[in-house]
Amino acid sequence: MRNRDRVRNTVIVGMVAAMSLVGCSAPPWDTGATGTPTPTSTAVPTPVPNDLSSGSTQRELVAGAVTATVDYWSTLSMDRWTATAVKPVSISMTTTVTPDDGQKVYLQKATMIAVPSSSTGPLEALSPQVDASTVSPGYLVLSPYSYSQTFNVGPVPEDAESVTLQFTYDFLVQTTPTSTEYAKQTATDTLTIAITG
Repeated sequence: MRNRDRVRNTVIVGMVAAMSLVGCSAPPWDTGATGTPTPTSTAVPTPVPNDLSSGSTQRELVAGAVTATVDYWSTLSMDRWTATAVKPVSISMTTTVTPDDGQKVYLQKATMIAVPSSSTGPLEALSPQVDASTVSPGYLVLSPYSYSQTFNVGPVPEDAESVTLQFTYDFLVQTTPTSTEYAKQTATDTLTIAITG
C-alpha cells in the first residue's frame, strides 16, 4: 500500500511540474517581437550663437591703461538678418584711463571685418570697413566724450548661418596731460550674429 501511494505521489508531482512548464512557455504565435517600437535617435541641430539676440550687448575692453566700454546694437531686427540684406551694426564707446593723471585718450581708427560661416566652417571674409580719424591725433573718447559709428554688413553667401564681426580699435594716449607724445594701445572684440533663413 505504501509503495502504491509513493508511486502515485511521484506521478502527481511530475504532472504538476509539467503543467507549470507548459504554463510558462510562450504561445506558438509569439515570434519574440515585443510590439514596442525601438526609439531612434535624431540629431538635434546646434543653435547658432547670437550676441545680439536681446537686441544689444555691452562689452568692456582693456588695452593697456585704457578701458573702453562699448555698446553694440542693430536697428534691423534679428529676424531680418538675412543673407541678402544690408545689416547695420551701431557702436557707441567711451573710455577711461588708469592712472587718470589728466591725460586724454583718442580713437585713431576703428575697423570691422565681417566673416560669414556655414555649417562646414568659415567662408570668405567681406572687405574690411575702416573709420580712420580725419582729425589729429584722433577722436576724443575719454569719458564723458564718446564715439559713435554704424558699420554695415553686406550680403553674405546663401549658405551662411552666422557672421562673426571682428572689431579693432586703435587708441592714442597722451603720455602726460600736456604732452604731444602718445602711446598707442589696441583693443579687439568679436561679435557673432545669426543669419536667418
